[in-house]
This record gives sequence, C-alpha cells and structure tokens, in this order.
Amino acid sequence: VSTQSTWGPFLIGLLRMVSHRMGLARLGRPSAHRRALLRNLVTSLLKHERIHTTLAKAKATQALADRMITLGKKDTLASRRDALAFVFEKPIVKKLFDDLAPRYKLRFGGYTRVIKTIRRKGDNSLMAYLELVDRPGELRPAKVVTPEAALRQEEIYRAHEERQRQQPLSD
Repeated sequence: VSTQSTWGPFLIGLLRMVSHRMGLARLGRPSAHRRALLRNLVTSLLKHERIHTTLAKAKATQALADRMITLGKKDTLASRRDALAFVFEKPIVKKLFDDLAPRYKLRFGGYTRVIKTIRRKGDNSLMAYLELVDRPGELRPAKVVTPEAALRQEEIYRAHEERQRQQPLSD
C-alpha cells in the first residue's frame, strides 16, 4: 500500500490558486523603482490630464491618482504636505488644489478612467489611456448630469459634510 496520496498534487495546485495578499501590481520592478515609477505617472497625469501607458501601469496608477485628488478636496495643510511628499513638482500640487479639486467637488471618487487602445508593436503589450474625467478634450465624455441629479448630489454632499462635522474625533 502506497503511503502517498493521489490527491497531493491536486491539493497543492489548489493552494497555489488562492489569491490572498495579491493586491499590489509589481510591474516587474523592485519596490523603490516601482514607487518612483508610479509617482512619476501620477505627476504626469495631473500635469497633462491624460497619459498613454501600458494597461497594468494605468490600473496601478489609477488608485493613486484618485487618492491625490481626494487629498486635494480635503484642502488642509496636512493634505498639502502629503501631496507634496508624493507628487514631484510643486506647481502640479498647486494645480491639484486650486484647479482639479474644485472641479471634482461634487464627485465622490471615480476621477479617472482607463481606456484600452491597441497593442504596442515590439512586445505586444496592452496599452491604455489614463485620463481625468470631466475635462475638456476627453476621449469619452462623462454622462450628462441632469439638474435634478446635480441637486441630489449636492444634498448628499452637504449631508456628508454635516455628518463629518458632528462626528467626534476618535483617539
């Protein structure tokens, strides 16, 4: 009688398929290089409002760019310092807080969109545009907001601000 189970290789295959702690796109780079790359991509996106890059880089950059715009909407000294620590150029941080944050005042997330394009010649990589929504010259216009929907969004925004003011600070 064999002491080795026939289920062994099958179970090992199942264990390899579990995707715990897979939330970070590594992009084939060491951590310092990856962080610098993503900071450069976010800086370029905020500067030009649209960039053309690989699909994997666009998806990795999207969350960070949304986080920067959320910092701009807070408009506190601490959020400015956090943005300055991440974005490489001071004029871009000024643009973030003075131009971009007011543009997205009534939008709760979803400040960027990824639009897939053709594959790159040479290595056949999937390419994509990463762009800010609600900007002049965007590739795919945002949905038209009716005045009733805009009013409803403003009411939701004011109620959210009121709840934030009433909420006691936790230690």
